[in-house]
Amino acid sequence: MSAMNTDVTEIADRIYQLSTWIEPADLRFNQYLIVADEPLLFHCGQHQLFPAVRAALGTIMAVERLRWVSYGHFEADESGAMNDWLRAAPGACIAVGSLGCMLAANDSAIRPPRALDDGEVLDLGGKKVRYIATPHVPHCWDAGLLHEETTGTLLCGDLFTQAGNGKAITEGDIVAPAFDLEDRHHGTALTPATAPTIRGLAALEPGTLGLMHGPAFRGDGAGALRALADGYAERLQDALSGGVAVH
Repeated sequence: MSAMNTDVTEIADRIYQLSTWIEPADLRFNQYLIVADEPLLFHCGQHQLFPAVRAALGTIMAVERLRWVSYGHFEADESGAMNDWLRAAPGACIAVGSLGCMLAANDSAIRPPRALDDGEVLDLGGKKVRYIATPHVPHCWDAGLLHEETTGTLLCGDLFTQAGNGKAITEGDIVAPAFDLEDRHHGTALTPATAPTIRGLAALEPGTLGLMHGPAFRGDGAGALRALADGYAERLQDALSGGVAVH
């Protein structure tokens, strides 16, 4: 995995997608770099991918400039290289939700993390990110996302996860491919809170969605999120009506 190539694409003003396609999984693994006075990296990536992702980030700016390192929830492809980044950038600090700090980061990070409350805004200097807690959406108790407010970019983690290695950015349908994979692998925690939480994200009216697994999306982000919420609401109702297990 360390020999993989990582592609760089600017998806919004000074927001860069660092994308690595892993063929056996047929998935793209994306990190997002926000370049500001205090640069932030969202998703750390796997430990084994760190050399490739670090090299890609180095084509944009010096890795040592990183000030903040964040992730959506504690999982190998999101937090696996957490301490690699902290060692490479001595001034960097982990910034995740308060619950994420309690469950993992306080113990796992080599430096004390910055705990973010739900709705808290982190001013990066030229960019601002709002932390949004989304427990169990799409999965994991500590789940949360970042909304970059100056560009209207929602870094939406595992929402809309889709297979394949297509374009870096799309204006096409990201909902149908997401449900194609969801109905095969059931990666989302399907609960009464799933659809309302996603509809809450739609209220942000994002113009760009930074997917972790798949292309970045430009267009009616709110419409895509509402369609995703509707699909999960239907699946929950079907599961409850049919008496089958809810994932």
